[in-house]
Amino acid sequence: MPMKLDLIQPLLAADITGGVSAILRQWLVWLILLLVVFTIVAIRGKIPLQYNLRNLLVRWPTTLLISVAFALVVGLLITMLAFVNGMYAVTEGTGQPGNVLVLSEGSTDEAFSNLGYSDTGDIENQAGILRENDKPLMSRETFLLVNQPVEEPQPGRPKRRLLQLRGVDDSEMSGRVHGLPLEPGGKWISEAGVQGQQENLSDIEVVLGEGIAAELGFDRPPEVRAKAKNSQRLDAGDKFYLRDRQAIVVGVMKSRGTTYDSEIWAKQSLVGPMFGKGTYTTLVCRTANEAEAQKLADFFNNDYDRAALSARPELEYFESLNETNKQFLYAIIFLAVVMSIGGVFGVMNTMFAAISQRTKDIGVLRILGFKRWQILTCFLLESMFLALIGGLIGCAVGCLSHGWSASSVVSGGPGGGKGVLLEMVVTIDTLAVGLMVALVMGFIGGLVPSISATLQRPLESLR
Repeated sequence: MPMKLDLIQPLLAADITGGVSAILRQWLVWLILLLVVFTIVAIRGKIPLQYNLRNLLVRWPTTLLISVAFALVVGLLITMLAFVNGMYAVTEGTGQPGNVLVLSEGSTDEAFSNLGYSDTGDIENQAGILRENDKPLMSRETFLLVNQPVEEPQPGRPKRRLLQLRGVDDSEMSGRVHGLPLEPGGKWISEAGVQGQQENLSDIEVVLGEGIAAELGFDRPPEVRAKAKNSQRLDAGDKFYLRDRQAIVVGVMKSRGTTYDSEIWAKQSLVGPMFGKGTYTTLVCRTANEAEAQKLADFFNNDYDRAALSARPELEYFESLNETNKQFLYAIIFLAVVMSIGGVFGVMNTMFAAISQRTKDIGVLRILGFKRWQILTCFLLESMFLALIGGLIGCAVGCLSHGWSASSVVSGGPGGGKGVLLEMVVTIDTLAVGLMVALVMGFIGGLVPSISATLQRPLESLR
């Protein structure tokens, strides 16, 4: 998959200021300019660059060791940041402008919400909700978390899985409200919601997100996958067990890049009582635009007196799920700082060792007329060059993680959350930060040893 060069999510967009990413890029520019200035000074100031190049080649084990250390730190950092970028892409890609998500009062997550049947009829008749063919554009839903044993557990795979099940009254209406079309060849859940003659033994019709279709498809034994119409995932016509009932897939939604990618949709009147949740948890109402959505949410929160509700524009709700992303991001920043400090001391130790082996070389250079600042620039350039090479290699290694699939949880508060399947994303910002970390490590790690080299006295160095 080609690398996405568009800035899907500035690296630190979780930060409240929203400008940290730009600041980091500015720092990277300054560091590169500093490296260019050092190079110009080295050329015009008669810095012994040939001596640096010769030492890098002659002492290649040391050169290789330092470059690998830089590459490992940068590569690991970029991979972790690609994971966070993928989480942001999922939460930002979910939700429709103009949608209002209605939960019961006090609920911060769909899993904790309970809405009475008697309230939904009145809610859907409120002014501001769009209608089509005299039907309100509203999705009635019951969100469920189901602990499901894996039918055919494979080596290294979990024996149980937490499925996210969404019971809907009208799956086609829900798909339109959420902006989720079906892939070609699929169909929405029928009015009955089942296929078969006997109600208790008939197959429950389900619609899957692309991600969960792939996860469930991988559970099949290899010989079964090889014979299936689609070996990579479940598709229309495939079956799996939902508790003790068999479910048949009637369609797969184009849900990649959203939280719905991990969900199974079925008829609410069937799966709600089946899993002990007879009430609705969520109502999603479509309004004309974001301003109308905010107006309707304010009405439900402040002026609606038929039931105690908690309403939010859908985009705002999914933005609140970034709380988990922030926690991951702060943990990665802390880890990056720790790794950078360790890297700085590692580089410093290696450069001290290299300089101690070259004391006579330093003495000869001083006798030949090279000044202290030229010696300092010589060794500092060497350290920065190694950092640049190692950083570029680390960026190349980190880019390999672009497009990898991973799973995580997004949450807006304690106790709740949604499991998501995400695609890791490497952006220009991510690469810029990785390279910046490498150059900072090279500069700080090489500065002290370079200063120590300038303090050596020529005659004492030759003894």
